[in-house]
Amino acid sequence: MVNVRQVPTTEMQVTSIRLEQELKEHLKDLAGHQGYQALIREILWGYVQTTEYCALTGQMIHPEEPMLLGLTAEGRLVPLAVQCFETEPVALSAC
Repeated sequence: MVNVRQVPTTEMQVTSIRLEQELKEHLKDLAGHQGYQALIREILWGYVQTTEYCALTGQMIHPEEPMLLGLTAEGRLVPLAVQCFETEPVALSAC
């Protein structure tokens, strides 16, 4: 279960993000009574608090541990462990 931080909005910083109108409408529908901005925060906290696995090595990447993102030929972003680039170069064909 993701631990979402409950912080008063007065302690938050304002950030601007551009979203497609269709995406914003979907988020509003999903959010219901909590509001789409709260839903976006919940999604982002869930992302940064989730254990990921390196797409190349399968190595576990713990929450708040640095990681890289790789772009596949299909256009998907995949997590990559920083350590797999510190010792030997990785063949691009492995992606």
